[in-house]
Amino acid sequence: MLQGIYAISDEILTPYELLPQYLESALKGGVRIFQLRDKTHSDEWLYPIAKALMKLCEAYSALFVINDRLSLAIKLNAPALHLGKDDMSIIQARERFSGILGASSYGDLQRAQELESLGVDYVAFGAFFPSPTKPHAAQIPLEILPQAKKTLKIPLCAIGGISTQNIHLLKNADMCAVISTLWQSKKENAQSQIQAIYENAKALCHKFSQAYD
Repeated sequence: MLQGIYAISDEILTPYELLPQYLESALKGGVRIFQLRDKTHSDEWLYPIAKALMKLCEAYSALFVINDRLSLAIKLNAPALHLGKDDMSIIQARERFSGILGASSYGDLQRAQELESLGVDYVAFGAFFPSPTKPHAAQIPLEILPQAKKTLKIPLCAIGGISTQNIHLLKNADMCAVISTLWQSKKENAQSQIQAIYENAKALCHKFSQAYD
């Protein structure tokens, strides 16, 4: 389950009125992990949207991940939760959340080892390339992936500026997280955009499978 293209929502690129259609298009294109990331709205506002998106993921046998919000993840009985370094305590989250728990280790292999020892199920490294979504994110060397693969027993997720042109450089990653490469296009209407997301997902999944195999 923790393998493949890992799609992450974006409040600008994936407006909520279109997100269900966007997500289904990505799932049809082969995406099997989706993270709902929202730093703006309340849990109460987000709950019905998250519930519908989770059901959509279930219909495609895809993993639904909540970013940061432990209480919402528990209320939804979500299968997975992802935490960054500025989010809540990993220890507290592991005690309260029995599902899949992922965490960001950025470029810090020692942090990744600590996270593994605390019971995290996967770690994310990045940014590996310039990221349109997080232009100020520090870039880390590609060499950290093979080092992490030798050191850690849990799956690795790569993130940051990943595209069909560079994904082959991340062959040690079990998952590749994408935002703008998946959702962004220059299409003028929603229907064309939905089709473009499907094509983007297919291309990313194909390139990932080539690199992973």
